[in-house]
Amino acid sequence: MTALKKAIVAAEAALQKKAYDLVVLEAEHLKPVADYFLVATGRSDVQVQAIARGIEEAMGKTGQRPLAVEGMHHAHWVVLDYDDVMIHLFYEPAREFYRLERNWIDAHEVKLPEPIRKQAEELRIRAIG
Repeated sequence: MTALKKAIVAAEAALQKKAYDLVVLEAEHLKPVADYFLVATGRSDVQVQAIARGIEEAMGKTGQRPLAVEGMHHAHWVVLDYDDVMIHLFYEPAREFYRLERNWIDAHEVKLPEPIRKQAEELRIRAIG
């Protein structure tokens, strides 16, 4: 499975659990770490855990297992390492504090295929209010 396909499977799973502010990024200076970074937000630590479990389940169905999972206990910032895809799931206040994707100046957002892109946009709009 390609890295981009992994990122798309993870994005779909995150959206199934109502993750919002979801972006898939590609950053040239981070290529030694991973090809793609998925960053998403949950409204509570419980939701962040549910999003992470949903991603693990969806990825498991494709034969993918994470190399490492960090932060599940407190679920303010959960990282799932799928080798060439790194997934960062944040509880709302933590994402605002760390502003992870804004620190990667050379990162560009990967355009997700429809209907994933539309679903991500609808959840972002709903979260804003």
